[in-house]
Amino acid sequence: MTTNNFYRNAVALILMLFVGTIAVLHPALPDRGFSESENRVLEPLPPFSLSSLLSGKFASRYEKYVADQFAFRDVWIGLKTDADRAMGRKDSNGVYLGEDGYLIAGFAPPAEGDAEEKAAAIHSFDRATPGVRKYMMLAPTAAAVYRDKLPAYAPAGDELAYMERIRKLLSANIRFVDVYPALYAERERPVYYKTDHHWTTQGAYTAYRELCKQMGVIPKDEEDFRIRQVTNAFYGSLYSKSGFRHMQPDGISLYLPKKETGYTVEYADEGQTTHSLYAMEKLEGKDKYQVFLGGNHPLIRITASRPTGGKLLVVKDSYANSLIPFLAGHFSEIYVVDLRYFDGSLTKLVEQHDIRDVLMVYNIHTFFEDSSIKYLKEE
Repeated sequence: MTTNNFYRNAVALILMLFVGTIAVLHPALPDRGFSESENRVLEPLPPFSLSSLLSGKFASRYEKYVADQFAFRDVWIGLKTDADRAMGRKDSNGVYLGEDGYLIAGFAPPAEGDAEEKAAAIHSFDRATPGVRKYMMLAPTAAAVYRDKLPAYAPAGDELAYMERIRKLLSANIRFVDVYPALYAERERPVYYKTDHHWTTQGAYTAYRELCKQMGVIPKDEEDFRIRQVTNAFYGSLYSKSGFRHMQPDGISLYLPKKETGYTVEYADEGQTTHSLYAMEKLEGKDKYQVFLGGNHPLIRITASRPTGGKLLVVKDSYANSLIPFLAGHFSEIYVVDLRYFDGSLTKLVEQHDIRDVLMVYNIHTFFEDSSIKYLKEE
């Protein structure tokens, strides 16, 4: 037997053993509802019916069920990405393994006309709320700030060009807050997580200082905060999405004002009230970034016990969650809306509460991927 035949037979034998093992273990192990490593709900066993079988829906869902529930799924995913890394591959599921242990998501250019349509929706909201100051903060991601850490072949796209395109489309009534230069200047600190797509609290603080310049308010210095690391075991969204394993976890720090102010935080749709901007219990779960305001919610109202300013509406994605605690010290009330879950009218919200400032905060990926931004348009 030649050496090549020996290796082929060995690989075939290993594959047969693998398939046989999975076939035996799959029915013996209980189904899982959630994957901690992938941070997502897994497909359950679909209910069978003749109509679903004939329509093809049962076969489609059953295929997803088997893919999600096969035995030791997380182990096999890790082994696959380990093998890919050993062969020199540095991308997985749209995520690149960059220098210094950074996982960086690539940027996909938006569809034709999408920028114009979303700018039109913003202008429609602006016309419906005259006399209200408005600010647009489009945050770059690590793909722009740490572009030099990407593999040489990575088609990262040009986030900055599309950010500039949005800036030019917006009227002078919408003050564009460009945070890229400040983030780039602070890139050694660091300002983005290595395993997650969000900016760090340091990155959010850097953006906060740039926003204060546009708003004409005096930002707090870092010396005004007690910086406390609350975890050093954070594996974020890019770790989950990519399947890359054996990565160093991130730490999450909170900037706690030395001169404390009490807050009432009302989660309107859930009917819950707390007195902290931080949900410390979330540090026990997988998505530890939810420590900031408990994650994403349709509508949050934050009221300061010692009023220091006016009222602010923040229309946002999750990048704003770690930014808002810095803004809380400058406003008496902050209303936080995530259009992905909010069913009300922003115009009525502004009028009802006499809001004088509106801040829109999105990272450039979400801005183009999230169709709910078009709900800003007032008919």
